[in-house]
Order: sequence, then structure tokens, then C-alpha cells
Amino acid sequence: MIPRYSRPEMVAIWEPQQKFKIWFEIEAHACDALAKLKVIPKSAAKAIWDKAGDVDFDVARIDEIEAVTKHDVIAFLTHLAEIVGPEARFVHQGMTSSDVLDTCFNVQLVKASDLLLKDIDLLLKAIKKRAKQHKNTITIGRSHGIHAEPTTFGLKLAQAYAEMDRNKARLINAREEIATCAISGAVGTFANIDPRVEAHVAKKMKLTVEPVSTQVIPRDRHAMYFATLGVIASSVERIAIEIRHLQRTEVLEVEEFFSKGQKGSSAMPHKRNPILTENLTGLARIVRMATIPAMENVALWHERDISHSSVERMIGPDSTITLDFALARLTGVIENLLVYPKNMLANMNKFPGLVFSQRVLLALTQAGVSREDSYRLVQRNAMRVWEEGADFLTELLADEEVTNALSEDEIRDKFDIGYHTKHVDTIFDRVFKK
Repeated sequence: MIPRYSRPEMVAIWEPQQKFKIWFEIEAHACDALAKLKVIPKSAAKAIWDKAGDVDFDVARIDEIEAVTKHDVIAFLTHLAEIVGPEARFVHQGMTSSDVLDTCFNVQLVKASDLLLKDIDLLLKAIKKRAKQHKNTITIGRSHGIHAEPTTFGLKLAQAYAEMDRNKARLINAREEIATCAISGAVGTFANIDPRVEAHVAKKMKLTVEPVSTQVIPRDRHAMYFATLGVIASSVERIAIEIRHLQRTEVLEVEEFFSKGQKGSSAMPHKRNPILTENLTGLARIVRMATIPAMENVALWHERDISHSSVERMIGPDSTITLDFALARLTGVIENLLVYPKNMLANMNKFPGLVFSQRVLLALTQAGVSREDSYRLVQRNAMRVWEEGADFLTELLADEEVTNALSEDEIRDKFDIGYHTKHVDTIFDRVFKK
């Protein structure tokens, strides 16, 4: 991923030096197990750790060897032999390249998951804080982008919290599913390597044993992993789009923080654009982009082919690095979000009283008016508010058919904003007191 949308800790997981370090650990742990089984000398296993355990592998040298061998694992093993010497002949005994590549990839995805889970925790903390601040901040709920009924801004944020909390659970499950190890040799039969070697490597790498690995770890695991990242990215985008809509000039109920010296437009000095949340929409597309290729990787030929390899070299780093950046950016947006309660009330009252139409409708039906007639009476008064800028309460009180069914006090009672927020505590308890 390009540096602009990358953070160092996540990038480090995918650096070549880190990859080769993991490859070495897999091979060296396998040698320990082979030595314990008396397949190779214990002195050889020890020498491999002693001579290469703390080495920074020469990435350029490995690339130079690969240019000749056209095989990355062989290039690494050749370079390792240059470092270790004669004992290197015991490395990779009975193993195949996928044992190293797949186990390493899963180690990297587990490490990436741990960072992403930390990101989600920080985001949840930020959302929870702002939700409690605005628990009772009245705003208008919208359906189809049109005023519906009153809600609170805190409830909007509580929804975001619950959604992201579900995503945390999904990622925990995806992390568990991807954390498997395969050291089973060609076509996965263990013909040339004991299953106990796999168990030892899995334990040392903090993975579980893959039950049936053919010659690769099954890619349905990876498909689910990247699909989970795609769902999380979609939630990031949903929250970002909500903020973008609420920042529009004619709405302006919330706004991204605009720092001193920041410029919104090269042409128009007045502009304060929602650039961070727009950026999040774009980043979410990049993360989701990996889901289809990951699913297409499931259908490999027989026990193994490498059609998945080129895909994963890209989607592994790109998806995790991008989502890491996006989660951190969204956390910053939430923490610094400017909220305008007065604008929220002003917007809700743009069509005076109209948001209470359902309460009047229900009251009429309870007073004995048919639902069809009740809807007709309420709608005809509501349309005057839409089309003429009238006041809904005034229109209802002047409508003889309405006042024949409801008293003035009964009509006025239906315009109580508190009626719409009476269960906010219940919802907050469901979300935040689990």
C-alpha cells in the first residue's frame, strides 16, 4: 500500500525482512522437532538457531538468487545455507514450499488481526464517549433522506457502536479460523515428515494444526477472513457517509474538525469539505475489492496450484494496511467531530410540527376514526406544511374533522418531543451494559 495510507506497525508485518524471519522460525522449529524425533542431529538443529537466529537476512541477496532459481523459497533456503553452512542440508526435510508460505501467511494475518482488534477497541472507546455526550441531543431521524421522526444523536452513535462491536466479534472469529499451520509435505500426506513436527511448529508459532491441508491450507478460511475485513470496511463507510450527509451546508448538524491553517479548496477559500470521511469511503472500496479474489482463490486445482499466490501477495498487505489506516482515521474523526445541536433542532423544525404526524394518526384511530380516514386527515394537513410552509399544529386545530375526533389538549399532547426519547435509556443499556 502507498505510504499515504499506511501506518508503520502494520506495514512492518509485511516487510520482506519480517517475512523471512517467520520463514526461518518455521524451518528452525521444524528442525527442532525433527531432531527430537532423531531424524536429524540435535547439533544441526542447534547450529541452525545459533548461526541464523539473530541474523538480518539479505533481502537483495535472496532476490538475486531468485532471479536465477525463479523460486522464492529455494532462494531463501540457498541464502540460509550461505549463513548456516553444512548443517543447512537438514533444513526443509520432508517439507514443501506451501508448508512455509501458508503457515507464514497465516502468522502474518494473525498479527494483522491483533492490530486491527486494537484499532477497533480504540474506535469503540471514542464512539462510546461521544454517544454518552449526546445521549439526549435531539435530532431528526431520516428515512430515504427525508425527515421521519425525532431521535437523538447519541442513538445514532450507539448504533455505530453496536455495529462495530459486532465487527469485533466477527474479526475475533476470523482470526481464530485463519490461525492454522500446515507442515504436511507434498500433497499433504505426511509421507516424508511426521505429523508431530507439524504439531510442534504450530505450538511454537501459536497456531493450531490444519486438519487436512492437501498441499495448501484450504482457502475457504482466507475467503472468510477477507470477507470479514470487507464487512468492517463497509461499516466504516456507513458511519463516514452519515457524517458526510450531516455536514452538507444545508444540513450542517455535524462537521469534521477543521484545523487552523487547513484549506478546503484551491479555488474557493470559504470551503470546509468532509475530506476525511470522503477518503474513508474510498478506502473502504479498496478493502472490499479483495473479497471477490479471495473467494475465487478457494477453487484451486486438485491438491495445489499457485493461482492464489499472486492475489494474496497483494490483498494480504493492502487490505490489512488500508483497514488499519481507515479505522484509525475514523477514530480521529469521531473524537474531534463538531456537533451542532441548535442546527439539529432548527432542521427538525423546518417544517413546523410535521414530525409528529404519526402520533396524530394513531390518536385519531384510537378515537374511533378509520385508519384510512385518519391517514387522509393527517396527510391533507401535512401537505399544507410541505407546500405552503404552514404550521402543522395550527392546521390540525383549524380542521373541523380532526377536532370533532380529538380535543385541543389531546392534539397538543401529541407534539411532546419527550415522547420520542422515553426509551433512550433502554437502548443505551442494551448497547453499553452487556
